[in-house]
Amino acid sequence: MKSAIITGITGQDGSYLAELLLSKGYKVYGFNRRTSTPNTQRIEHLKDKIEVIYGDVTDSYSIYRALKKAEPSEFYNLAAQSFVGSSWDLPESTCEIDGLGVVKALEAIKNCNPAIKFYQASTSELYGKVREVPQNENTPFHPRSPYGFAKMMGYWATVNYRESYNMFAVNGILFNHESPRRGIEFVTRKITYGVARIKLGLDKAITLGNLDAKRDWGFAPEYVDAMWRMLQHKQPEDFVIASGHTHSVRDFVIAAFEAIGVKDYEKYVKTDARFMRPAEVQELVGDASKAEKLLGWKPKTGFKELVKIMVDSDVKLISEGGKV
Repeated sequence: MKSAIITGITGQDGSYLAELLLSKGYKVYGFNRRTSTPNTQRIEHLKDKIEVIYGDVTDSYSIYRALKKAEPSEFYNLAAQSFVGSSWDLPESTCEIDGLGVVKALEAIKNCNPAIKFYQASTSELYGKVREVPQNENTPFHPRSPYGFAKMMGYWATVNYRESYNMFAVNGILFNHESPRRGIEFVTRKITYGVARIKLGLDKAITLGNLDAKRDWGFAPEYVDAMWRMLQHKQPEDFVIASGHTHSVRDFVIAAFEAIGVKDYEKYVKTDARFMRPAEVQELVGDASKAEKLLGWKPKTGFKELVKIMVDSDVKLISEGGKV
């Protein structure tokens, strides 16, 4: 039986990846930071099927101890301070987790068992101030946030350990991917949750930042499948995973209101400069043709379908008194 460690298993991607690996017969270990208030809501339905090992990616020994216990064949590093907005307030801790944490994981694998395959959750935020549209594996990086430059350290650490020690270490450069499990602090979920509350008569408006920023949005369960495919590929390579289509935050808002039958969205939306980034990334759109050719991966869920899935889920969640 194959076994895998997933750091960040309590997050959106971690929970979907755990489900995928379990469906493929893996023994799944979650590597999770112990907190006074557990945040295990996304994996509650899996608690009897996975084993949680407590540790922290900023603590080298805890990673090494987890490797010794789990003896994994694959290691998926999804742990991160993943909210771009917060990285401006927490640049040092973001770098500790998203940059140095990757080095510590790779170093632990190198010293414990360098045959373990390593997946690093990289990001389209590496491109930042984009040099070309669309972006592919050869597009130069120009990150525009502490999150972006911390993730760039993790990206290059993965490349260097692959080239220096012949490790199977890969970067998945994933463009934005969403789902009903997306955190409420992210603009997409803020929109769908806010629209759901408006539909149910609980709020009259939502307040957002830059409505003109453009992103390439896909469906998270499909993107974690790409992660798994990268580690099954015959050789370690980095891949862009994206839908190849770009939409603005405004487009997301319009689609969310359309999902509840509202067309005049403007009277329900306010903007506030507090939600603007110090340096904005205006347009991201990925070229995933390499992944399609070598991994057989293609996105299936369209933009409006994705938004409707999220809105419908939030309407149901709120109606049933659930918590985000």
